[in-house]
Amino acid sequence: MGGIGKTALALEAAHQAHARGWFPGGTLFVDLRGYDDDPVTADQAVLALLDALGVRDHDLPPTPERQYDAYRALLAERRDRTLLILDNASAPSQYLPLLPGTDHHRVLITSRDRPDALPVRLIDLEALDPDDSMALVTRALRDTDERDDRPAREPDALRELTDLCGHLPLALQIAAGMLRRRRHRDIASLVTEIRKAGDPTTVLDRGSPGTDLYGRSLVLRPVLETSYHRLPPDQARLLRLLCLAPGAETGTEAITALADLGTETTLCLLEELAAAHLVTPVRPVGGPASAVRWRVHDLVRAFGAGVVAADAELQKEGEAARERVLEFYCRWAEAADARLQWLRGRAEPERFADRAQALTWLDGERAGLVAAVGWAREERFAETAVRLAEYLVEYLSWRRYFDDWIAVAQAAREAAHRAGDRLREAGAWNNLGAALQEAGRAREAIDAHVHARDLFQTVGDRRHEAMTWTNLGNALRDAGRAQEAIDAHVHARDLFQTVGDRHREAMTWTNLGNALRDAGRAQEAIDAHVHARELFQTVGDRHREAMTWGNLGAALREAGRTQEMIQAWDRSLEIFREVEDWHGEGKILYHLAHAHAAAHRPAEARTAYLQAAGAYTRANAPGEAAEARTRAAELPEPD
Repeated sequence: MGGIGKTALALEAAHQAHARGWFPGGTLFVDLRGYDDDPVTADQAVLALLDALGVRDHDLPPTPERQYDAYRALLAERRDRTLLILDNASAPSQYLPLLPGTDHHRVLITSRDRPDALPVRLIDLEALDPDDSMALVTRALRDTDERDDRPAREPDALRELTDLCGHLPLALQIAAGMLRRRRHRDIASLVTEIRKAGDPTTVLDRGSPGTDLYGRSLVLRPVLETSYHRLPPDQARLLRLLCLAPGAETGTEAITALADLGTETTLCLLEELAAAHLVTPVRPVGGPASAVRWRVHDLVRAFGAGVVAADAELQKEGEAARERVLEFYCRWAEAADARLQWLRGRAEPERFADRAQALTWLDGERAGLVAAVGWAREERFAETAVRLAEYLVEYLSWRRYFDDWIAVAQAAREAAHRAGDRLREAGAWNNLGAALQEAGRAREAIDAHVHARDLFQTVGDRRHEAMTWTNLGNALRDAGRAQEAIDAHVHARDLFQTVGDRHREAMTWTNLGNALRDAGRAQEAIDAHVHARELFQTVGDRHREAMTWGNLGAALREAGRTQEMIQAWDRSLEIFREVEDWHGEGKILYHLAHAHAAAHRPAEARTAYLQAAGAYTRANAPGEAAEARTRAAELPEPD
């Protein structure tokens, strides 16, 4: 893309090649200015090349055809290998007539457009990685003033600045120049200025010196404007809409909904935009071609959003597109959530044949789904975004994405409160409490569940009030308040029995069992877990049956019934593996390892700890995985 550093790389490569003696005939360089209003034609470029080769004035052939003949003849006769750099080409017609016609010499062409139809070797340039971006700015400042220690003093601000620049070399170069001029101000001040502006290009272009040492333009927005205005209308429309998509990377299916086009049409347009380096296809490692997602560079995204914001008609088009993609996400997130929570005897959810398919779709769209919930702050999208937040609870809990879960619940809570929807606000408080509890923030979780409980009582929803009571009990247990937790779970159980919800009654029985175990009432805990297990078996909830087997094993351990404990954990492990709950699998393996270690069986304990570490790693629980590996390493080596 524009500003990626093509010319700088070509020139650096040429200097190094010349220093190594690869091109004793020297280097010929032509700036074709392919993206200016008046690009250089091949006919104009050949005159410059002939002049560099010593053909000028009266020696110059009179017609373009003869000029090309003379140019190729000179190169054919030239024994010393020469490098030809044709910079900034926007179309093959600018450079094809300039190719030497012999493989003795070499040609390096830079362009923002990918010439897929030509048999040339293509090297795509991407933005720098974060560490290289920081090194570039640091070096630029130290080369000017070796006493400039701001990068060392403000590493976090420097990293944020490079993020805001999208790791684009042109943007980084401009930012470094601004920091040089404002050398008595800290890096954080520039970060604040860019964040406040919203669009980094406005701040960077305002502070740009205009040109570099070679007279080349050092402004961002004209680079982006040129690329945008060269697009045909249908490609320009798709790029604008893609800049409004909720996630940094978006799947083809979601883009099809965003653009309101057919899949094949959308794919063709995306491929054209990729050829112009305005979007980047991203294929998951090991994933199928159909799983390709499309990324828009942050600066292009900011530019495109600015184009839309500046035009009333484009704003209307953009709002309609955002509404379509939000409805798309809501429909399929609901179907995926239904599959994750599906029980025998219920209607089959649409689209997703099993849990694995639902999880794969949710994993791929996660960033966009979470970002789309953030649209709840806008009145037009609030109701749909709040529904979307509800459909993500089970998934975010399952995958243990607690930060995302908290953000989603907070956005839903605020939107429901603004809309005066007390029922949905109560549900969002309840979900927020569950997320905070899982994140280890028990006191905040208790406050959230109390808010939820009071709101459900106000609107008279006893079933959801019961759910909040049992979640409150879990948070109280985590806070070490066992008797209060028991009282909350008993209250929830009685309410569920009153409304006839056997499934959630089962959940409350197992939560009550855990609280009873913490209170030292092991036999009562065992009875509660057995009751919960039987209810889960009746309603066909295999996942929660596995959890209850695990809890039952822990209660049996407290009662000293070791053999029954191991049998319960083995059954739990079998079902966790069946439903692919890696975190649940890791917990049970960890418990089994601990039991083996206590029974002086170090080999079995080591194997179980390492298996637990693997399961925790798959479950996005690196801290627990590290703990399991440490425990394995502490065991004595076998004889």
